[in-house]
Amino acid sequence: MIVDLGTRPSDLPFVDAIYQARSVGGGSFISNATTQWEMVVTKQRDMITLSLRGPESQASPAPIPEDAEFLGIIFKHGTFMPNLPGYKLVDEEIHLSATGKNTFQLFGETWQFPTFENMDTFIGRLMRKELVSHDQLVADVLRGKTYDLSLRSIQRRFLHVTGLTYKAIQQVERARKAVELLQSGVPILDATHQAGYFDQAHLTNSLRRYYGQTPKEIIKPEL
Repeated sequence: MIVDLGTRPSDLPFVDAIYQARSVGGGSFISNATTQWEMVVTKQRDMITLSLRGPESQASPAPIPEDAEFLGIIFKHGTFMPNLPGYKLVDEEIHLSATGKNTFQLFGETWQFPTFENMDTFIGRLMRKELVSHDQLVADVLRGKTYDLSLRSIQRRFLHVTGLTYKAIQQVERARKAVELLQSGVPILDATHQAGYFDQAHLTNSLRRYYGQTPKEIIKPEL
């Protein structure tokens, strides 16, 4: 089981949230599809690892490290690493183990593992060294802004930066909206239409693909 220990906003414009969590025992869970990438520091016994986790194109089973602590940072759409763009991270994880006392190697440089308190400083250093960058076009298009560019050019930008197409991001985000509606008490049929699905079967197929559950299972999760 994973216990949420809290989330805080960031002072940095390209960071969505910083969170803490821990596991009690081990086991597994269904990892939901997501359109954003993140960095996660995992502490387990005497081991510490920083993981780069890319967007996930569909729900999939994932192991839970036994009795571990997690510190994560979720980046906003359009944020990416020029040396490791989104298309190389989709459905992938890259694990960076400690190479010294509380340090690890990233792109040929030595870094200290960040903490909950100094995560903004850590990401700020990565940005100043241009190891983390931001593509404003991707962020703008997802907010509905139009550009005088061909659809092919925009799709290339999306695939390079996020690893996903514009349509794929829309589909995952629509599923996320539907889950939020269902969890807030909105009836299934109302959630179907409010989230923009054609019918309940369309909603069910989407949630199975991106969340590994049916609408009824999301409303009444297993205890």
